[in-house]
Amino acid sequence: MNKANVAVLIVALALIVTTVAVGAAGYEPGSAEDPVVTKSYVDSQIASALKGVETGGSSATFKPVFVEAGKKLIGGEGTELILRSGSALAVASGQDGLSDVTEGKDLKGGFAVTRNHLLLIPRADGRGISAAEDIWVMVKGTYTIE
Repeated sequence: MNKANVAVLIVALALIVTTVAVGAAGYEPGSAEDPVVTKSYVDSQIASALKGVETGGSSATFKPVFVEAGKKLIGGEGTELILRSGSALAVASGQDGLSDVTEGKDLKGGFAVTRNHLLLIPRADGRGISAAEDIWVMVKGTYTIE
C-alpha cells in the first residue's frame, strides 16, 4: 500500500469512529430529546396527564329515563334527548326552542316531539320536554324532572 492509500484509510477510519462516538453519546432513550419513543412510553404519559382531568356530572353515554305523564324533563346546557316511546311536547321559553338535529330545525315550545329524533338543548334556561303520557327518553347530559 502506498502512502496515499494509507492516509485515505486513516481519514476514513477516523470519520467512522467519530460518527459512532457522537451517535453513542447522543440522546438518552426516553428523554425529551430522544426522537424515537415507544408506544408504551406515550401511553404512560397520556395516562398520567389524564389523571388530573375531572369528569363532569353528566353521563358520556345515553341513559334511559322514565318520565310520568304530566311531568317535565328539563335539560342542562348541551343535553341531548331522544324520545323513544310515548308522546311529549317541547318546553321552551321565548323565541328559541329545542334544536331538532335529525330534521335540522328549531322545535318551538308546545310543538309535538317526534320519536327517535335527536334533540339538543343549547342553554340551561328551562328548556326540555313535557310528557303528554308516560314516556321513555334517552338522555345524555344533565337534567331534572319536575
